Amino acid sequence: MINSSLIRPKSIVVVGASNHLEKPGGKVLKNLLDGHFGGDLLVVNPRQESVQGIACHATVEDLESVDLALICVPAKFCTSIVKTLALEKNTRAFIILSAGFGEESEQGKRWEAEIAEIVGSVNGCLIGPNCIGILNTHYQGVFTSPIPSLDARGCDLVSSSGATAVFLLEAGMLLGLKFAGVYSVGNSAQVGIEEVLEYMDLNHDPDRDSAIKLLYLESVSKPDKLLKHASSLIRKGVRIAAIKAGRTEAGSRAAASHTGAMTNPGTAVDALFRKAGIVSCSSREELLSVASVFNYPELKGKSIAVITHAGGPAVMLSDALSSGGLSVPLIDGPAADELLACLNPGSSVQNPIDFLATGTAQQLGTIIDYCETQFAQVDAMVVIFGSPGLFDVSDVYAVLLEKLATCSKPIFPVLPSPVNAREGIQNFTLAGRVSFPDEVALGRSLSAVYHTPAPAAADEEKPAIDPARIRDVIEASKAGFLSPAKVGELLDAAGIPRVKETIVTSLAGIEEAMSGMRFPVAMKVIGPVHKTDVDGVLLGIGSIEAMRSGFERLMGIEAADGVLIQPMVKGMELFIGVNFEPGFGHLVVCGLGGVLIEVTKDVSSCLAPLTKTECLDMIQRLNAYQAIRGTRGRAGVSEQLFAEMIQRVSLLVEAAPEIVEMDINPLMGSARQLSAVDTRIRIERSS
Repeated sequence: MINSSLIRPKSIVVVGASNHLEKPGGKVLKNLLDGHFGGDLLVVNPRQESVQGIACHATVEDLESVDLALICVPAKFCTSIVKTLALEKNTRAFIILSAGFGEESEQGKRWEAEIAEIVGSVNGCLIGPNCIGILNTHYQGVFTSPIPSLDARGCDLVSSSGATAVFLLEAGMLLGLKFAGVYSVGNSAQVGIEEVLEYMDLNHDPDRDSAIKLLYLESVSKPDKLLKHASSLIRKGVRIAAIKAGRTEAGSRAAASHTGAMTNPGTAVDALFRKAGIVSCSSREELLSVASVFNYPELKGKSIAVITHAGGPAVMLSDALSSGGLSVPLIDGPAADELLACLNPGSSVQNPIDFLATGTAQQLGTIIDYCETQFAQVDAMVVIFGSPGLFDVSDVYAVLLEKLATCSKPIFPVLPSPVNAREGIQNFTLAGRVSFPDEVALGRSLSAVYHTPAPAAADEEKPAIDPARIRDVIEASKAGFLSPAKVGELLDAAGIPRVKETIVTSLAGIEEAMSGMRFPVAMKVIGPVHKTDVDGVLLGIGSIEAMRSGFERLMGIEAADGVLIQPMVKGMELFIGVNFEPGFGHLVVCGLGGVLIEVTKDVSSCLAPLTKTECLDMIQRLNAYQAIRGTRGRAGVSEQLFAEMIQRVSLLVEAAPEIVEMDINPLMGSARQLSAVDTRIRIERSS
């Protein structure tokens, strides 16, 4: 849908152009003029003979052919204007700045749909309505300010919200961030953020285009397209960070599975971003901080040297780095002693390297040189240097600029004195460098970038399952929760080991059920969804008499229609679940199992289909990962087997997309084997 008429128009018409710069039609025209648009610039205003020095056309009917129309008139007039331009004037790109459409009323939604249909009928492109426009190196088609000094190698900003885009531009410019383009999609009647990314991906030129994309999304209407093109861009060397606003649901959702109770659309968005390799952010400050990190060489290791002349910020940064899974390693030995001798008395080099408020630019240069060449345990440096207002620090920032240009290890500059060191910071950014105003924000952003994985590879070998058998079971089943027998068939077809089990519906079947099974056993009621909630699980049953007594009690529970008997299994309780999120697909979740899973909420998730690498990553992201590995003399669980079971569940729901909820809880695990003990599966059929 995005075309050259939108990106590089040879002619632009502003419909609703004005001499009043406080109106969108006036400001966008001024921005186009100030940006020295190199093509034909036309204006339409029936009440003026000229606008800002350009002769007016009274109506769009008076125009010749024009590539791009910027429309700034009331919503009720836009449909007829678009129709004339599209069908009679060969216009193939439209940016509707006007509000009053789908965001306001049902009539507005109808206007949006009609305009999108007209534009689509001529294979045209529509941005908006209700947006601030587009800003790129070819034209300044926005009605807002500031207009940054555009650089094709700067950041591309794509936003659902025009105001958010403006705020990001303002704050980013102060940090020294450069921008290549801004795409405000507004109501996305035809083109949304997904389509913008698609265009950027399909037309990406690494020698010409921006290598940083920043996204602000208020909805994810096409997750598959976002995943496909974001991951493709990242594989091409592009780095992407995004905010998804509106993650929470109003009210609560009743869910029959543990997975359903612990997941929501926000969980699915996080999983989508992680699968694509997008760095997930929660605020404008965080997005800009991550963008600033993107402007420096990639962090190849997790060990950071904190270089400072102020103790407090260094302590806070060290905490942030450590909390985020990075490290501030001890620096000692002969080289450290040599460095200490070069610094003022009272300095410390153990890391943080504190060279005191009296430290000099020369000393900073020496510290950086030692971190670069002498301290092999250091992968990168953060330099924190502000000013108490007593002396000029421009010589320090000059050293920083020099070392940034010559060091192979990344150096991240925290310059926290926007008043006392204003001129020095301005010179630093004018030299083309980006600074960080806050050390904790930097620490969190470094951790977020470092721990965001590359896009998942799709060519890993997968374990074998029996899709035909899975389809037979699904096709023969009604919507709702599957019977234990059918659940067992699906687990067998997916190659997921399970504990032997027998179902009894009468006292007479108890002794037969024990054939080939040893005491102690577990007895579980069949019928109620949440067995533990109705006291429907009996463990450690050691005799036939106790089984009979337990059977009678369990069958007395409301909705009971049988009792499941299983041998007791030892091991660690694990959990694997699936929840279908509309639009996103199956969200696979893992963690420690048991009745407290919804309380601890120590789970990680990923969107199916999963690779083995993604499954291992899910396990290693758990807070309880150390327990899974084994701790304090207790044996752990085989990570490889656990990962294989997670992947088999992913393959199962891929073969049976009708599965909307699934819990294996517990999945009993040890170093040698894993077995599903209690599994629930619910299917739905599309109408």
